[in-house]
Amino acid sequence: MTPTRRLLWAGGLASMLTAGLITAVGTAEAATLFSADFESGSTSGWSKSGGTWSVVSDGSQVFQQSDSGSERARQFAGATSWTNYAVQARVKATSFASSAGVVALTARAAGSTRMYRLSLTGANQVRLETMNGSAVTVLGSLSQTISTSTFYTLRLNVSGTTISGTVNGAAVGSVSDSTIAAGRIGLLTEHAAGRFDDVIVDDAGGTTPTSSPTTSPSPSTSPSTSTSPSPSASSSPPPSSSALYVAPNGTDGAAGTVAAPTTLTSAITRIAAGGTIYLRGGTYSYASTVAIPAGNNGSPGSLKTISAYPGEKPVLNFAAQAEDPANRGLAVNGNYWRIAGVTVERAGDNGIFVGGSNNVLERTVTRFNRDTGLQLSRIASDTPSSQWPANNLILSAESHDNADSDGEDADGFAAKLTVGGGNVFRYAVSHNNIDDGWDLYTKTDTGPIGVVTIEDSLAYNNGTLTDGSQAGNGDRNGYKLGGEDIAVNHVVRRSIAYKNGKHGFTYNSNPGSMTISNNLSIDNAQRNFNFDAGTSVFRNNTSCRSGSGTNDRIIGNSDTSNQFWSGSNGSRCSAYSGALAWSYATDGTLVVTIGGTRVTL
Repeated sequence: MTPTRRLLWAGGLASMLTAGLITAVGTAEAATLFSADFESGSTSGWSKSGGTWSVVSDGSQVFQQSDSGSERARQFAGATSWTNYAVQARVKATSFASSAGVVALTARAAGSTRMYRLSLTGANQVRLETMNGSAVTVLGSLSQTISTSTFYTLRLNVSGTTISGTVNGAAVGSVSDSTIAAGRIGLLTEHAAGRFDDVIVDDAGGTTPTSSPTTSPSPSTSPSTSTSPSPSASSSPPPSSSALYVAPNGTDGAAGTVAAPTTLTSAITRIAAGGTIYLRGGTYSYASTVAIPAGNNGSPGSLKTISAYPGEKPVLNFAAQAEDPANRGLAVNGNYWRIAGVTVERAGDNGIFVGGSNNVLERTVTRFNRDTGLQLSRIASDTPSSQWPANNLILSAESHDNADSDGEDADGFAAKLTVGGGNVFRYAVSHNNIDDGWDLYTKTDTGPIGVVTIEDSLAYNNGTLTDGSQAGNGDRNGYKLGGEDIAVNHVVRRSIAYKNGKHGFTYNSNPGSMTISNNLSIDNAQRNFNFDAGTSVFRNNTSCRSGSGTNDRIIGNSDTSNQFWSGSNGSRCSAYSGALAWSYATDGTLVVTIGGTRVTL
């Protein structure tokens, strides 16, 4: 186990949180200017300068530069006029030709040799640098073992003369430098090969030439009320297809400016590809589903976005709905949408339902809904399998206290029954749901679903609500990975199951060849790991108990890298005792401690 994984754990959080109060800490959302996850295989919007580039599979589809001998390899995207922004990506250095090699994320690229860059180096450092012709100046650095099998989340922020960077949420440097005023984003390698994924550019750095507001209007007095903000008219940008503003007191026919906000249902019909719908803080009360209909699509590299207004917390409340399978909250049936920073609660069925493909749901919270909080499934019973939801990314999302009246169906997250391939859950947290944390159920009459990847995620206390109540005969597993003896080769890695009401990780009659690696399972009520059939591959998994319990059961390809529980704990378990605490770092990575101990998976 190494300290450089996508699932991060920081010491000191346990002193802030107790076993009975586990809190997620979020950050303000910013407008997305550009994004690329390469799941469609398209590299539209990128321009190459040297190197050997292609889209390859590495858990998900990623953009690779494979020639470690290339002196200078670049891909650029965005606008040369961009000034203040933040660019973030997952970056892996797959090989270094020498200690001088770098794999980097860049900003304000004013030319192929003029830019700011945040670099993974062959010298086991992450460096914040200015590149100006042949001169490279180090602005800040952080010692970091760079593993060629590991993705690192790099975030580079340029705001006026302030240049800063982080790796996995840890600061690399923040300095004042006025060398380069504007330019595009870029992916870069020098004397190295690397892979890049989940590139997102937002306006967190400040004013941009595109869709962000030029001035911040007065925020609402309380995010929990339904009173809308009252900004002055002078702060309002003109309405356009690239930015619409929504508030709890908005009206359908309003222009959609800050001063004259519209409604969410109206904005959904009006926003163009690449545009952003900003939701002001407050509670939005609905009696019927808010739907993004099939056919209302963004495009690759130009998503349609629904985002919390920076610094504010919009809550979509569906308490007026009766419990009924037709009464979903927010239905995302279009393709190429991004939903960010939105809370959906108390729907009569799923809080958020995803029937479309190539969507990103980021930092959403689904809570107190009367079926699964966030579910992926086909739109209708006659939807062909070729149109089942595929290539969706659920990122840094939380789902909790979802409970149906029978206590048997409401999970935190589900991708089940009718989903296509390529769906990924990353940095997601599912807790205190009445049934399972994750449900990947299959059934005979609809057949196999696509492979689902769950990584760097957490499931705890499922089967019991936060108030301590239980109901019905829910399964109460952390990660339920199948159903009805149908083989699907799911991937679950670097994830934690903690004190769930039944098993931590269970095959649930999935006889496939799943990849189960680098997971940690602690004090689940029955087995921590339960796999009674199949040919799954198990590597580097750890099982721990604070007392007696049921032995783990594993059938498949398992070697000595695993430490399963068989009557006693192994040497790895001494660190993992005590209360669990978690939060999100500013870059969206998941940060967890157990008993105040940093966990690395």
